[in-house]
Amino acid sequence: MQNILETQSILDKHQAERTKCLVYTRVMGYHRPVESFNIGKKGEHKQRQHFTEK
Repeated sequence: MQNILETQSILDKHQAERTKCLVYTRVMGYHRPVESFNIGKKGEHKQRQHFTEK
């Protein structure tokens, strides 16, 4: 719990310096920002398994 509070304190302190990060994903052959998804598609995106191919 202490670690979460420390992290939140650091984030709050540097809020003015932060920039928004857009996450894109490939959908049906083209890239789209995840923030434009509807609530159901956002839920599916969070459940995806990420992997690194060797």
